[in-house]
Amino acid sequence: MRSYKLALFYGFLVWLILFIVAFLISPIRTSNRALFESIMPVIVTMCVVLFSVSYFRKVKADFFKEGILLGIIWLAICLIIDLMMFMLKSPIKMTLLDYMMDIGLTYLTIR
Repeated sequence: MRSYKLALFYGFLVWLILFIVAFLISPIRTSNRALFESIMPVIVTMCVVLFSVSYFRKVKADFFKEGILLGIIWLAICLIIDLMMFMLKSPIKMTLLDYMMDIGLTYLTIR
């Protein structure tokens, strides 16, 4: 892997941007759920493409392997941080099943 440090940093940024956008447009979630559910996968895709392009600029070989590892790392980061926030002691409690049906499946676009 080119840089685990950079992969972790970009993965955290993917999660952070998604969290900020979701927080900012949370009123839409209650007033127009379909629009919210359409916006979030677009944001996920945009973030992943942006950070992937940046990450791959200096990759010289093993693009497929690098991409698979990067996707797995970013998916794990997003799921782990979210699960800690939504399932532990937070105001937004969700069961694992509710989380996966509502949020978790969107992250599969990363992979």
